[in-house]
Amino acid sequence: MPGRGVSGDRSPRLLVLRHGKSAWPADVPDGDRPLAPRGRRNAAEVGDRLFALGPLPDLVLCSPARRTRETWELVAARWAVAPTAEYDGRLYGAQAGELADVLRAVPAAAQTVLLIGHQPAVQELTSALAGSAVGDSLERVREKFPTCALAVLELDGPWAQLAPGAALLRDFTTPRHHRDLPHG
Repeated sequence: MPGRGVSGDRSPRLLVLRHGKSAWPADVPDGDRPLAPRGRRNAAEVGDRLFALGPLPDLVLCSPARRTRETWELVAARWAVAPTAEYDGRLYGAQAGELADVLRAVPAAAQTVLLIGHQPAVQELTSALAGSAVGDSLERVREKFPTCALAVLELDGPWAQLAPGAALLRDFTTPRHHRDLPHG
């Protein structure tokens, strides 16, 4: 697939992705758990979904856990050109407020940021930031944020001013929705 360009003059956009379904092998520390086969399939589908949504992220912030790294690798493999991910230890085991702190430090030049993390922080962050939403997306986020779910938030100001209620939840899709939506 050809890569899409970086976003132009518009509000910053935050893409929040929960890692794919992980396996639970015996005697493996939590941070080393790999993706399960379903998680691998779903991550590739998310890559296609993100490509169709365009523009692709200029910055990727990813937890260093194995399942989040594998999710990112499978998403990025669907694009001709993908940004390099920043593996940030603060994202593993973080709470929503800690994720928001990381996002407030994003350079102003980054128009689209993909954050790949874990429950419950990704759900809580998305719920807190969304001051409004398209359709029933916010209700669905609050109900459940399954593995490989993707939230698309449009911010109403720069990263440094990220605050509760400061975004429009434009889209929320789950693996089932990714398969049902048209791809670019």
